[in-house]
Amino acid sequence: MITDIRFRLPVALLLCLLVHTTLLPEIRIAGVMPDVMLLAAIAAGLEAGPSYGAVMGFASGILSDLLLPTPLGLSALVFTLVGYTVGLAKAGLLRDSPVFPVAVAFVASSAGLGLFALTGSMIGETGLVNAHLATVMLVVGITNGILVKPVLRLLRWSLAGRPPERAYAE
Repeated sequence: MITDIRFRLPVALLLCLLVHTTLLPEIRIAGVMPDVMLLAAIAAGLEAGPSYGAVMGFASGILSDLLLPTPLGLSALVFTLVGYTVGLAKAGLLRDSPVFPVAVAFVASSAGLGLFALTGSMIGETGLVNAHLATVMLVVGITNGILVKPVLRLLRWSLAGRPPERAYAE
């Protein structure tokens, strides 16, 4: 039985990658598929805070970069920033509402894709900022909002038994 976070977190990440590469390419709305790898970073930030959100963002971003024709590290950078920001933002917001994770997933997914396109454009990638970008941001935001509950449950399982976040100011 797997009981250690060092084993469960990679299992959860590989399960997200498997779903992202096998099941989700078949589910396209307006030519756009959900981005579960970005959603993994968002769910880690929601569940465990900024440090775990950043770590999951980097790991899921590197795996995503291996599948994309964009420069290696672009997804890792953006997903790390998104996971960290979601982890920071969750502390100051109301979390008791059942729609809170859905709203955060929608906003963070949309913003993350916009940041990905803008960052890619700044380093010379052409075609990322175009007329279709708003559609991509909207569709991924909605689909990730729908998928956040199962991914959050998976991350909750994988992060059980983690050491607590350290306080920044003592």
